[in-house]
Amino acid sequence: MIKKRIFELRNKFKKFNIDGYIIPKNDEFFSEYSQKDRLKIISNFSGSAGFAVILKRKNYLFVDDRYTIQAQIESGKEFKVTNLNKIINCKMFKNLTLGLDPKLFTSNQINNFFLRYNKIKVIKTNLIDDIFNNYRIKSKPFFSLSKKITGESHLIKIKRIANFIKKKKSNYLFISAPENVAWLLNIRGHDNPSSPIPNCRLIIDSNKKIFLICEKIKAKNLIKEKKIKKINLVSPKDFKLLIKKLKKNKIIIDDKSCSLFYKNIIKKRHTISSTTDPVYLMKSIKNKVEINNMINCHIADGVALTKFLYWIKNKNQKNINEYQAQLKLENFRKKNKNYLYPSFNTIAGAGKNGAIVHYKADKYNSKRLKKNDIFLCDSGGQYRYGTTDVTRTICFSKPKKYIKEIFTKVLKGHISIATANLNKKFNGKLLDPLARKYLIKSRLDYKHGTGHGVGFYLNVHEGPQSISKFNTIKFQEGMILSNEPGFYKKGLFGIRIENLVYIKKIDKKLFFENLTLAPIDKELINVKNLVKKEKDYLFNYHLNVYLKLSPFLKKDEKKWLASFI
Repeated sequence: MIKKRIFELRNKFKKFNIDGYIIPKNDEFFSEYSQKDRLKIISNFSGSAGFAVILKRKNYLFVDDRYTIQAQIESGKEFKVTNLNKIINCKMFKNLTLGLDPKLFTSNQINNFFLRYNKIKVIKTNLIDDIFNNYRIKSKPFFSLSKKITGESHLIKIKRIANFIKKKKSNYLFISAPENVAWLLNIRGHDNPSSPIPNCRLIIDSNKKIFLICEKIKAKNLIKEKKIKKINLVSPKDFKLLIKKLKKNKIIIDDKSCSLFYKNIIKKRHTISSTTDPVYLMKSIKNKVEINNMINCHIADGVALTKFLYWIKNKNQKNINEYQAQLKLENFRKKNKNYLYPSFNTIAGAGKNGAIVHYKADKYNSKRLKKNDIFLCDSGGQYRYGTTDVTRTICFSKPKKYIKEIFTKVLKGHISIATANLNKKFNGKLLDPLARKYLIKSRLDYKHGTGHGVGFYLNVHEGPQSISKFNTIKFQEGMILSNEPGFYKKGLFGIRIENLVYIKKIDKKLFFENLTLAPIDKELINVKNLVKKEKDYLFNYHLNVYLKLSPFLKKDEKKWLASFI
């Protein structure tokens, strides 16, 4: 199937006078998870980030360190798997003309990745859609969230953005990221398989006038609610006309989410100011109502996950496979009336599959769980109203000594993050080394970041804050992040411990407070290697888990959970 599609794609090269074609993971809205996964269609790669470059005789797949093993398994037969870093000013395609769809790339990507050594040809039609256009696209209308849920009205948010535009001495802001439109207008939608994203864009001027760019059918509920009474609705096909009608002025765009297609339309009439969309930072700082909603949905999620962990450790019958375990966890979550769907594809990896950082169990080819396996399960849910993401690593029999040693080092790193002084370690770059230090002492490490930002009833991965070697965004009260150090031994096992945390402020001091409530497998811990502070943390964490979850557990589940204290 893949060979056939590559063959059909190459047959189009002559017509467009190109030597190759570039296919990104993202769709037109730069969504991490999309209903249109063109990269998977052409390469079979199912990870959340990457590029494919199809040439006349060779195929390249560029992925980051998280996906090297996975990409080799899924796409290695037809593609040369290459580190994503090598695509920057790439010499591999020197003197070649590469075609691309301008709606899927920003000008920054094109300049940084391809333009130095080769030519780019903009092709208005998408060549993958030409050979395969069998997407099952949902077209349900958007819906509103009340101030009781969001904690702040859309009118107040609009005023904040209008003030930002004035401060930047501009006239308009083009919000090209749909999750940012969702936050600004307090709306959600059904256009993403893993989060309630409403696929739309928006232009707002310094006088708070708004143009919502989406199909009319998507806005019909908003029209009924009179939500967009003061908002001008614009069809995407009329975007050029809208830009012509706007008075010539200075317009802010964000080069990280504004495609080359839209940038080219705007710059023909207006002066462009490239600035980070202010909504990213505003959205990352959750208010008290959003935090309380997140706390409540984590109690519900903790109940489901704890029931699952008890079941798989104590009650599960032999011969269960990864996919069946994944379904069982999903069924526990579904018992809560506020649960909607997974916030990302569950990673349920036993033994060697746990070493594949973003592994996905296949319904028809799923590994059976064995007594000696280490089982890594990374999952999350979208709830009304909140988003969860949690990883637990468990064993089914007495683990080998060296595995306990590594798990304990990962746990020590996890606790170091959870108990960090955020007034001193005030950004992700400063914090990240704390998570790795115990592993690095043994010349071990992991190739992913230690934590990502998380949205409120939106994307499970959200910036601008993160815990990584490169992130310098200052931590602020109300930000939510993941705390997920790990270790992966190719062909043998994977370990990761992940909680979501939010930043709390008391007496001008910032610190992390756990949102995630689920036990950490004590059979994998070498308690002798923990200092008193770490033992106290673990005791207090499990005591809090028990106090919050025990009212919702059965007698045997409650007794088991009490054994962690």
